[in-house]
Amino acid sequence: MNVLFLTTNLPSQKLHGSEVASQTIIDALNQTGCHVTVVGYTRKEDNITQFSPQEILVREQYVETKKAKFYPFLWFGQSLIQKLPYSSAKYYSSDYIKVVKYLLAQKNYSIVIIDHSQLDWLTKFLPPQTKLIFIAHNIEQEIYRQHCQNSNNPLAKLVYQREADLIRDIEASLTHKVQEIWTLTEHDAQYFAQFNPSAKIRPLPLLSSLDNLNNQSINKQFDVGLIGSWTWKANQDSLKWFLSEVYPLVPSSLSIHIAGRDADWVKEQYPQITYQGFVENAQKFIAQAKVLAIPTLSGGGIEIKTLDAIASGSQIVASPTAIRGIGEPPPTVQVAQNPQQFAELLIKAVDIQSEANSFELVHQWYYLRREKFLAEIAEAIQQISTNQEHIIKTHGSHKN
Repeated sequence: MNVLFLTTNLPSQKLHGSEVASQTIIDALNQTGCHVTVVGYTRKEDNITQFSPQEILVREQYVETKKAKFYPFLWFGQSLIQKLPYSSAKYYSSDYIKVVKYLLAQKNYSIVIIDHSQLDWLTKFLPPQTKLIFIAHNIEQEIYRQHCQNSNNPLAKLVYQREADLIRDIEASLTHKVQEIWTLTEHDAQYFAQFNPSAKIRPLPLLSSLDNLNNQSINKQFDVGLIGSWTWKANQDSLKWFLSEVYPLVPSSLSIHIAGRDADWVKEQYPQITYQGFVENAQKFIAQAKVLAIPTLSGGGIEIKTLDAIASGSQIVASPTAIRGIGEPPPTVQVAQNPQQFAELLIKAVDIQSEANSFELVHQWYYLRREKFLAEIAEAIQQISTNQEHIIKTHGSHKN
């Protein structure tokens, strides 16, 4: 079965959380025997030169508004002309449309996957009989409503409100266009069900991005680790909250390391903390920490770094938001409701020695999750394939 996977940024390098999720799903599709063609952009700032054989690059372009020079003005103008959300206008291009049309003319694709609601505009360039799957990484409109509520700038509030309203319309519309919606949490599945109760919505128990579970050969190098892409406002706000509210409550003897892009300000404001910047091997960094702190305050979907932390076998202290969509985590995960409790749990977790039975419980938890994830993907493809064969047979019998 040929599958056309249309995404925003090519995910094989797994540099960002959403790309990790996309690549995990692509890998699962490969395991079901699908022949997947992936189409998308790359970020200029990522300087990617190697791609998976499955991937087709539309072009390199700016994505993050802060680093995009004058492009945000063009994107906003495009969003007004096309009546698109700003976050969709960033990805709208004739180049992308040409690539999709070319591929559809060259090969028959049994399924087309729209990865992110920002690419809904591509659906009007697809044949009407196309079998569509929409992957909702989170509830986009909720994120922009949070930004609107948190902003004190009247103009910014208007922009965020417009974005939230337009994206909500797209999210509602997609529930009527597609054969299935794949979400990453039960909460998100319930949200989409309100628009179309008869829609087939499938919550997927997403997996970690780590290649190997519980690499015990790596010695612990520091007490507390935090890792993330600090470019995004939600992540940045969470890191600042941790440093201002939790960090003063822990002993200065605790060694704290932070990894990830765009938190250089940490070196100046908190010289006692080691800021490593972008790390080539996130798995190694996670395994080197005695405890992973995940102080997520907002956002949607599922936290890839929480799944990675669980898979590492390390102790974890997380906020309630950080474990959204994960259900019942293994006993290596402790949830803190406030800064005081967060600090107390960190101090205790640093002294906990990882035991063999803890690793065994993590393995068992992860194995069951993995089996369910792969089974869900296989079942979805099988059902769409069976329905397609039924339609073809029925159509053929009518013609006879």
